Amino acid sequence: MDNDTPVRVAVVGVGRAGWGMQCTELDRRPSMFTVVAGCDTYAPWRDRFADRYPAARITDTIDDVLADPAVELVSIATRSVDHYAHAMRALRAGKIVFLEKPMCSTYEQARSLCAESDRGPGTLYVRHNRRFEPGFGAVRSILESGVIGDPVQIRLSRTSYGRRNDWQTLLEFGGGQLSNWGSHIIDHALQFLGAPAMPLRSVHASLARVAAVGDAEDHVKVVLTGQTGTVVDVEVSGGAAIGSPEYLIWGTKGGLTGGGGTLHLRYLDPESTLAPRTAYPGVPGSEFTQPSGTLALGNRTIGSNFGQPEDLPWIEEDRRVPDGDPSQIWDHLYAAIRRGVPFPVTLEEAVEVMRVIDAARAGTPFVQESSADAHVLA
Repeated sequence: MDNDTPVRVAVVGVGRAGWGMQCTELDRRPSMFTVVAGCDTYAPWRDRFADRYPAARITDTIDDVLADPAVELVSIATRSVDHYAHAMRALRAGKIVFLEKPMCSTYEQARSLCAESDRGPGTLYVRHNRRFEPGFGAVRSILESGVIGDPVQIRLSRTSYGRRNDWQTLLEFGGGQLSNWGSHIIDHALQFLGAPAMPLRSVHASLARVAAVGDAEDHVKVVLTGQTGTVVDVEVSGGAAIGSPEYLIWGTKGGLTGGGGTLHLRYLDPESTLAPRTAYPGVPGSEFTQPSGTLALGNRTIGSNFGQPEDLPWIEEDRRVPDGDPSQIWDHLYAAIRRGVPFPVTLEEAVEVMRVIDAARAGTPFVQESSADAHVLA
């Protein structure tokens, strides 16, 4: 385990995610990974893969990859509906598996993959790369600092508007925004709530198709309540003509909003001590009565106030989000494989994402196909 040689990788599915994301990220880490094989059923993708990696093997069948002793790590970037079958076959072939999100179609499949990895000889890792998104890291650090107090409500939003028409809009192939962007943002939500170590109290959801032209949902609302009562409101929509900030968080001592490169905070000055204050049970306005019996209302009138006004010591500031790159998940994967360092995305966490996705789909027209052999690479 403890050696410095690059991990030998086969990329299964060299289309949009495999080619444009994974291969690009791997090429930036030549001391950690060597691409030794690729697999795709689409001939033009195989041709361009061969041009990029002339020394690598390229095939149209996953069986060739799994039988190749030169392959240590199988990175699966096929269509979502195929993830379960491809990962299960790779695990049973004794390979290390890096599985693109969503890890599969259903919670039951996720548990099955986790059990197979536990049995061995293969080992499963799930590519929740947005766990390393710099904005998420910055927000989590702010919450952990306590500057805005205990979080009461956290809204996480990724919105746009488009008449999308690729396979990600078709249920047959595992499409839909719940599995697509939803996997990332639900993973963020669970991290904020400490789940699954601290089990959720409840999951509520609403799914709709607004602008996409397929039959899968493109509008997602999932509301999670954690053990402490904190609510996380997840919004993912391809049908939102007016967007909302990526983060809007209300805490007991302040809040934050923003996204991209900047977060705006408003919080009570931690160096100030607030005066003692108690609830007044009497007639509104009568708390301002002076010893003489007259009212000291200033410019207020009886019945127009909602408690005694108070000037609070607010601080407002903008904080720049530090630079970062979600592709650093590969660095963690290398450390796990070669150094035995625990991988920061546990299988239990990845399975919990699928449990929430299953719960969100329940009773809707957007239930995913769960066939293990739906669109397997021959």
